[in-house]
This record gives sequence, structure tokens and C-alpha cells, in this order.
Amino acid sequence: MDFKQRLGEYQQLINDELTKYLRHDDCYERRWNDAMEYSLMAGGKRLRPILVVATYRLFRQDIARCLPFAVAIEMVHNFSLIHDDLPGIDNDDFRHGKPTNHRQFDEATAILAGDGLLNGAYMVISNDLLHSDVADLPVKLRVFGEFACAIDRMAAGEYVDTIDEGKQIDAAELEYIHQNKTGALLKLCVRMGAILAGADEDNLAKLTTYADKIGLAFQIKDDILSEEGDEKVLGKPVGNDREMGKCTYVSQYGLDKSKEMLHDLVAEAKARLVDFGDQADFLTGLADYIENRNK
Repeated sequence: MDFKQRLGEYQQLINDELTKYLRHDDCYERRWNDAMEYSLMAGGKRLRPILVVATYRLFRQDIARCLPFAVAIEMVHNFSLIHDDLPGIDNDDFRHGKPTNHRQFDEATAILAGDGLLNGAYMVISNDLLHSDVADLPVKLRVFGEFACAIDRMAAGEYVDTIDEGKQIDAAELEYIHQNKTGALLKLCVRMGAILAGADEDNLAKLTTYADKIGLAFQIKDDILSEEGDEKVLGKPVGNDREMGKCTYVSQYGLDKSKEMLHDLVAEAKARLVDFGDQADFLTGLADYIENRNK
């Protein structure tokens, strides 16, 4: 099975799983529920939950064990997108080719929809913990702890990125922003999958390095697409980062150097998977996908 076919199957798996958590009750807060569903099911790439499942499958095949955590991470990711798009942060009008949440509904509803998805993620994991065997709890609690810390780091990175708009910052601060804003959640996905599947510390270290590399690569690719991507394909405006005075890898290093850095990071990430052999083909393909994607 080629990479694109496997990716499509994973995306369908995650979409099917997410629908189990949609709220369709006829209630006073129905519009709030609709706003959460609007963003959660807007057609994202699902890379984060896919990373959880694909990493888990390096060691075990009973993926039902990791699916609640994959769902939770996608809820968190969409919470972050809703809030990123708000007027007080990135002030974006489109996401996935559709109006952003605050444009489709209103700003107050969007803020609360983001809050609802974030809390929904904790509800999903809490329910899984409640119904887990006692023997499973130490591993799942370790993952839950890393989950909470990664969300904290994501928010920290977003904060520093926001207050640095219009400023000249050095390379170390730029890397700090994106290791946290983008990289923390991607690293969490890989580590969650590996820890839940019982990976030993040596394999966990290799996969953590892989995740660190693709996390930074993902952000550099985003910065490149923000400069030279196709708005129709991206589903959002190109050039917003430059207009808002954000310091990006492209503004710091230029397009050519950024592309070189991206390529090197992807190569380094793939090198960390060699010991896993053919079992890691999908994760290897995912690293290439990050480098070559057009949206």
C-alpha cells in the first residue's frame, strides 16, 4: 500500500472516530456545539492523531487503546486553530478554504468553542482513565501528564510569537517559539503513541528526536508556504505573516536557506527511523510529505 493510500485510510479512521464525540443534542447551547463541530470537522490533514496511531503501530496493533488520545489531540489542535485565527492573535478570515470560526459565527462563540474543544479533550482522556484497568493507569497517567505539559508549551510559544510581532528577534528565540508553538504538540503525538504501546526508553528517544525534527520542519514549511504558497490550495491568505511583522524562518534566513534547512531536518528525522526497518515506512513517508506538501 502506498503512502497516499495509507494516509487516506488513517484520515478516514480519525474522521470516523471524531464523529463519535460530536454533540447533536437539542439544547440551549446548540449553536456553541455547532461551532465546535464546524472547526473540528472542517477537513484538516489529521496529521497529529495519525502520528499517535502510526507510532503506536510500530509496537502494537490494537489501536483502540490509543484512539481516545488521538481524538483528544485533534480536539486540542482545533482549539488552537480557532484561537489563533481570532482578531487578537492572527486575525485570519479563512481556514481550510472556509470562513474562520469567528467569521462564521461570532467572536464570543469562537472563543467559547475553542474552550469547549480544549475541555472536551480532557473529558475524553478522563473518561478513558475512568474505564481503564488499574494496571494500565501508570502508563496512561504518564501520557496524560505529558499531554498537559505540551498544551502549556504550545500556549507559551503562541504567546511569545504574538508579543514579538514587529520585532527583530534572534535565531534562538525564533527556534524557541516554534519548538513550543508547533513542535511541542507534534512531539507529544509521537511520544504518546510510543509510550502507550510500551516502547522502551531507547526507542522512545529515537522517536522523540524524529518528532523534534519533523516538528521544526513542519513550521519551516508553513513559513515557506506563507510566502509562496497557492491561496486556493492553502485555503487561507498568503503573506499574512509578513504583513503582521511576524519573524519567520523565511524572514530570518530567506527562502533558499529555509528550504535547505527543511530538507536537512527531514533527512535527519528519517535517519532516526532506520532501526525500525520497514515498519517505519509510513513515518518515513510522513516526513517526506511534510517537506513536499502544498497546504
